[in-house]
Amino acid sequence: MRIKQIVEDTSTPAGRIFDAAILILILVSVASFSLETLPGLSSQQMQWLRWVEIITVAIFTIEYTLRVAVATSRRGFIFSFYGLIDLIAILPFYVSFGLDFRSLRAFRLLRVIRVFKLTGYHVAVRRLHDAIMLAKEELLVYLGVSIMLVYVSAVGIYYFEHAVQPDKFLSIFHSLWWAIVTLTTVGYGDVVPITIGGRLFTFFILLIGLGIVAVPSGVLASALSEVRDHEAKAAEQKKRTAGNGTL
Repeated sequence: MRIKQIVEDTSTPAGRIFDAAILILILVSVASFSLETLPGLSSQQMQWLRWVEIITVAIFTIEYTLRVAVATSRRGFIFSFYGLIDLIAILPFYVSFGLDFRSLRAFRLLRVIRVFKLTGYHVAVRRLHDAIMLAKEELLVYLGVSIMLVYVSAVGIYYFEHAVQPDKFLSIFHSLWWAIVTLTTVGYGDVVPITIGGRLFTFFILLIGLGIVAVPSGVLASALSEVRDHEAKAAEQKKRTAGNGTL
């Protein structure tokens, strides 16, 4: 029970110290990963960085094991967002350790995923996660509609521009790149329409793209507001309960 409080309860001094230590280790690990890419490092420096990697992975492995052990639902934690992040953060080390296969060495690049472990220790990020979960149905519908719009846009621009720019709009699949950068209002300008019909079509697609960008922002803003209200009510209820307990 004591270990569970330290690992999961950040309201206790021990829990805050545990979280702070993990945060520092994440930053050390990310910094070590970045330093390894510097040219001209000596073999001794590389060895020191290797030891930092071994030590941090060992501690992260212990942390992950503890979180699984004290979790109310072990399966639920393992397949949760933060559980998967914790696992991916340490898995590349064990996959590539002691192996010389070039393809497996690439897994070590996934160590950068450890920076996402920071999200599990920040209240604002957890609040954003709760908001996404609250609005997930609306966001999924939006995602489906967006995919359909991207495809329709690719089909439309293909028919307008294929005859005059067959090298750039070779097929509907080639036109998907234009559709994505146009609907997201990025507009790299590497592929642009030159026909009157294509330009008019692009004008309407850009208008739709502005809505595509705005819709999820509004949905998330509303969900975040609801999460904040829920937290405020829960905090107020907690204060009232604590006040009644002292009376």
